[in-house]
Amino acid sequence: MNNLKYFVLSALFVTVGVFAQQDQEKKEPQQGHKNENKFKQLYEEFSTPNMYRAASGAPGSAYYQQQADYKMDLVLDDVNAKLSGFETITYTNNSPDVLSYLWVQLDQNMRARDSKTPLIEGSGVSPVAQIGSYANDYMGEGFDGGFNIEEVKDTNGKPLQHMINRTMMRVEMPKPLASGEQFSFSIKWWYNINDHVNGRGRSGYEYFKEDDNRAYVIAQFYPRMAVYNDVEGWQNSQFWGRDEFALPFGDFDVNITVPADHILDGTGVLTNRKEVYSKTMMKRYEEAKKSFKEPVVIVTQDEVIAAEKTKSTKTKTWKLSAKNVRDFGFATSRRFILDMMAVDINGSTKMAVSMYPKEGNPLWEQWSTKAVASTLKSYSRMTFDYPYHKAISVHAKNQGMEYPMICWNYGRPDAEGKYSDRTKFGMMSVIIHEVGHNFFPMIVNSDERQWTWMDEGLNTFVQYVAEQDFGKWYPDALSPGQSAYPSRRGPAANITRYMGGDQNYIAPIMTKGLNTYQFGNNAYGKPGTALNILRETVMGEELFDYAFREYSKRWMFKHPTPEDFFRTMEDASAVDLDWFWRGWFYTTDYVDIGVKEVKKFYVTTKPNKIGANMAKRYGIDEKDLVYFVEEGSDEYTEGMTSENVSEKSTSLKEYLMDNFSAAERATMKEPKYFYSVTFNKPGGLVMPIIVEYTYADGTSKTETYPAQIWRLNDKEVSKAIASAKEIVSITVDPKLETADVDTSNNSWPREVKQGEFDEFKNKVKN
Repeated sequence: MNNLKYFVLSALFVTVGVFAQQDQEKKEPQQGHKNENKFKQLYEEFSTPNMYRAASGAPGSAYYQQQADYKMDLVLDDVNAKLSGFETITYTNNSPDVLSYLWVQLDQNMRARDSKTPLIEGSGVSPVAQIGSYANDYMGEGFDGGFNIEEVKDTNGKPLQHMINRTMMRVEMPKPLASGEQFSFSIKWWYNINDHVNGRGRSGYEYFKEDDNRAYVIAQFYPRMAVYNDVEGWQNSQFWGRDEFALPFGDFDVNITVPADHILDGTGVLTNRKEVYSKTMMKRYEEAKKSFKEPVVIVTQDEVIAAEKTKSTKTKTWKLSAKNVRDFGFATSRRFILDMMAVDINGSTKMAVSMYPKEGNPLWEQWSTKAVASTLKSYSRMTFDYPYHKAISVHAKNQGMEYPMICWNYGRPDAEGKYSDRTKFGMMSVIIHEVGHNFFPMIVNSDERQWTWMDEGLNTFVQYVAEQDFGKWYPDALSPGQSAYPSRRGPAANITRYMGGDQNYIAPIMTKGLNTYQFGNNAYGKPGTALNILRETVMGEELFDYAFREYSKRWMFKHPTPEDFFRTMEDASAVDLDWFWRGWFYTTDYVDIGVKEVKKFYVTTKPNKIGANMAKRYGIDEKDLVYFVEEGSDEYTEGMTSENVSEKSTSLKEYLMDNFSAAERATMKEPKYFYSVTFNKPGGLVMPIIVEYTYADGTSKTETYPAQIWRLNDKEVSKAIASAKEIVSITVDPKLETADVDTSNNSWPREVKQGEFDEFKNKVKN
């Protein structure tokens, strides 16, 4: 047995010497340099776990969150496009801290005449300008849309001292608010509603000149409590217009008075439906509650056309009540068509709802409500059962915005009712995306003001899954020749142009949204794609889906941070992903993995110089060695082929007889072809190496080497391949699963390509 041990040891030395000699010197880190190993743990980046947030990523034993309850009376002045409100806020301090004051968000102040928002954007004089832009930019005073705060009082009617700093208002309480105590106060306010089509904005109205009517989509319309938590204290970062919102959960009772001929819906249960619906509408509504396949129209297009011609001078008050929501939004107009369909979510019936002007048809009546229903099913499968009783899609030109149970979405046919695939799929995708926001961040309530990607990126990822589901469940929605839904974001190849772009204009995902260069790619595309790659390429769907559902359930109706997400994904899967989070989320590295070199070897028992030297050095008989001869080397002879070593080597025969059973020996195959394949990584991002080996007989095999293959050498690694069949080609990432920005180096034999990324790299070098 001693000879056999020497045989194994010697063969190992020879193999290492042939296949991995180039790796030895450059693995050792230089003394005195910071450890930049891409597999080191994220302890430097992460906060220390504590009683509020556990190391597992779950809420800690002392986790708390504040509550803000609202009672509101709202009046819409349709003639003057003005909204007035009186609200009472009851704030519960569940924190262990004593609070000296409260912070209230005044988001509409972004539109005040003295707003600083326009001043933070660079601008110059364009050589040409449209008439409307010229008049608005240089001739007018600008729209005055900020809050007019008429009073802030306690429940006894006594004025409360308050200070307004742009989009934040600090309210002074008569005495500090101790842990466990509540404080109630009221605010009376009004503001001018903006035209969201011409002036842009997440909320406002669209004006229809032909019949002198407006369609309103109203949100962030009321003074709202800011979040106070264990991470930020008060999240009172100013609203500049891009970063969205951080809000506490609470209960809402809202009365909204609008013209009597308006159709309205919003967040919460409509508690006086029989008062505001006609008998015909109620009958249709009861039918919709039982219709699970096709929407039932509650207000028809013909009824809307009739309502457009006259304007009621009377009013109607719609009453909505919502429990445990973080925000409130509503839409109202006499121009709204209304349809509904029931959705079965694991035995619980929800309502998918659409509201749209006739300009949305025929596209909206065909697909909006079905897209809502499909989204609720897909997201419930990926996270948790949708807890609210309804989800509403409202058609608003150029809009894409979300609130609990309601969202606004774009996608409009032309004047003749015709539309392109781009319009159709754009409309379907924005509905899926915005309805999906009910889950992230309306329920899994991340801080959008600080971490845009935690709602937009996670939602974009699940959107991709939901879009693919929609294409399967509604194949008639696809266009001729399409086999799957044409998702714009999600597939790895779709993010390569951004990731391989100019590094001067790319920021890490872990950057406050306001401060990123390419907002859509940074907050939506890259994190959404990263999670899709993590699911399909790194972890596998089963492991990923379990962990993702665990995160979603842990943080339902709570306030997670990025670390809570990262830690939960690892905690629930037993997969160490620190290398992945660091590369994709904390850096702007890109993926570029290629085939650097392929060497072919022949195996023989014929001694050579290397073998003779090794035998002499270790006192081994040359007959106990197997020799690998590289094609084209000094030892190589023309027409050389690999020997049947198991027949020619007595030592190998003895080793096999002593260490393997007859049954095991019968299954062994004699490799005939030996290769050393060296993979290099010009890009900085660590990823698994997915390799397709194609053989001379036309067959192929795909092998995935885990990302950890790079742990000891970040530049290049080699693999010894023993094959019974001759390899004729090697391709890295054959299905474009890793977001490799430069595929010209992915093949052997090399395919000569000169792409945009190559040109960019050449420019950088020069």
